[in-house]
Amino acid sequence: MNIDKKKLVIQILTVLGFALTVKLAMIYYVANYEKYALASFCSINDFIDCDGAARTTVAQVLGIPLAYWGMIFYIFVFFLTIVDKLKNIRFLKFLEVFKNPMSYITFLGTIAFIISMVLAGMSLYGIKKICILCLITYFIDFLIALIPANNIKEYFNNFKITILDFIDGVKKYPKTFVILLIFTISFLSYSGITNNFVPHVKKSQELKKYIRMKENPYKINGNTLGAENADVVIELYSDFVCPLCYIHNIMLHRAAKEYKNIKIIHHNIPFDKACNPDISFNMHPGACYMAKAALAAEKQGNYWGMSSLLYENKPTDDEHLLPLIEKLGLDKDKFFADMNSDEIQKELKASIDKGTYELNIDSTPTMYVNGEQKVGIMQYDELKEFLEARGAKRK
Repeated sequence: MNIDKKKLVIQILTVLGFALTVKLAMIYYVANYEKYALASFCSINDFIDCDGAARTTVAQVLGIPLAYWGMIFYIFVFFLTIVDKLKNIRFLKFLEVFKNPMSYITFLGTIAFIISMVLAGMSLYGIKKICILCLITYFIDFLIALIPANNIKEYFNNFKITILDFIDGVKKYPKTFVILLIFTISFLSYSGITNNFVPHVKKSQELKKYIRMKENPYKINGNTLGAENADVVIELYSDFVCPLCYIHNIMLHRAAKEYKNIKIIHHNIPFDKACNPDISFNMHPGACYMAKAALAAEKQGNYWGMSSLLYENKPTDDEHLLPLIEKLGLDKDKFFADMNSDEIQKELKASIDKGTYELNIDSTPTMYVNGEQKVGIMQYDELKEFLEARGAKRK
């Protein structure tokens, strides 16, 4: 195959690769930022799942989605196939540094394929999800690496040529190289540190700080969380087994310490068939038991202290609940009597009925700030902005 035909084949491959990475970028965006979007065509099951792979933190490098890196790669390889023609344009004379573009394509294609194999390994053994479109791009990278060379000797010689040409180019345009290097390092440092181009990763890393907390460092005891007479009232519907609710509880305790005019009121909506028979399947067994424990603690003036302990310890029987009762200094006989009383059963049912039938809540945590609904969890900085926009004032 002569060089022109090779270039044509590589151009076709790069166009195909670019189209695939554009589609992957769209899948990445929809999977991470459109909550109610339908699954993509390549999400077939738990293993063959493009959407699931896109939602993981390994779907980006240095704060930039892998699909965008792929687009850059295919654009640059396509550029290398036409650089010889571009050199003839007067104001593009500096492109003369690209003396052996087919050698560079071998080098870049090989690097891309090696990275692809690392990603394939992470997919199989790390996140245990496969992206079909990604696999196709891996094969394209393999072909791009092989096509420029006629034999094994030429293949490896292309690496040597690429390195030598790179050194010559740096010597010829040292200032340009330094400027590009500084710009590249600065940009990648900014994107990798801030994660501003991948907000969901930024949010995930922020939430991990709270997930790692074994106990609530902002814990407030008593039946009132926040100011008694508050301008900003947060009515929270949550479930003590819900992992995001655990994080949300810590954040709201922190907010109660940092803002002077907010108040949090908790409503139980356990996704547990033991007291909530209308749920489709038993998502959080034990949540009803813990909800009654919190309400029993309220009778002795420490609803929020018990709530934090329930989130942290998740007791599902009296034996594991007893140390928490003792830790808070509650009367255990009264506690268990209240916990199993008809009164608390009615309170819990009323809370579930309001959340289920009146407000149609189908996920936790859900909160209402002065009547405005907010479903799910935010970064703490987002939560602060949300509360301040609705009148919360710092202490």
